[in-house]
Amino acid sequence: MRITVCELPHEAEALAEAWAALCEHTVANESELVLLPELAMAEPIWELERFDAARWTNVEAVNGDHLGRLPELRTEYAVGTRPARLNGSRLNQGYLWSAAGGMRPLRNKYFLPEEPGSWEATWFQRGDPTFPVFHAGAASFGLNICTELWALETYAAYAALGVELVLSPRATALETTEMWLAAGVVAAVRSGAFCLSSNRVDPTGRCGGGGWIIDPAGDVLALTSAAEPFATREVELTRAATAKRSYPRYVLARGDRGEPSERAVPTPQSSFGAG
Repeated sequence: MRITVCELPHEAEALAEAWAALCEHTVANESELVLLPELAMAEPIWELERFDAARWTNVEAVNGDHLGRLPELRTEYAVGTRPARLNGSRLNQGYLWSAAGGMRPLRNKYFLPEEPGSWEATWFQRGDPTFPVFHAGAASFGLNICTELWALETYAAYAALGVELVLSPRATALETTEMWLAAGVVAAVRSGAFCLSSNRVDPTGRCGGGGWIIDPAGDVLALTSAAEPFATREVELTRAATAKRSYPRYVLARGDRGEPSERAVPTPQSSFGAG
């Protein structure tokens, strides 16, 4: 599967230019799945300490208009998050868009920071505490939205369920990129899946780009930057199934008596070297 990760701004002029370039990239590279940043193309209202109902309504409407342009990517699938209201709750809602079926809601962000610059718990209510498996065509994936990349307990479940991709739309600062990249490596190695992330970017550095594609062995296959804001790679989904049977996954999947589980059988050799 050909997958694209990216970094995108939200300012109107910069976004128009970046969006046109991204569409050109996805068409030229025949992308099948595009991962967009967290709340891509939306004004960062969560940076404001006090909730403003009128501003929320406007951002929700404007972002909806932007997402109406997803067909321009000319891809089969796009995954991201959007501001949405459901049963009176304001949510940071994951979505899967497909050329065949349109927009489909996924899970809603559960772990919400509350600190200067990231007043998410003020602007959004908590969503789903569960992290199920979703599908985009032949690919199975889990969705860990930004802060949820640190929900390390989810990766063992993903490994047991055979997840092939861990998708993480982000809105993280430039100065913390290395820390987030380290979390992405852990997510890939522990789950035995490809970890993919796209990040917002702005002139202040509050969001600093750095999207990635990491393979199940923890190798970084692609890392976006200001010079290369989009990256597409061919991802061999079968590698995720093989990884589930290798170290350290098969060891961690054993039962209480040290017996291998049915889903994780050790292979004769390991590229990690057990320690």
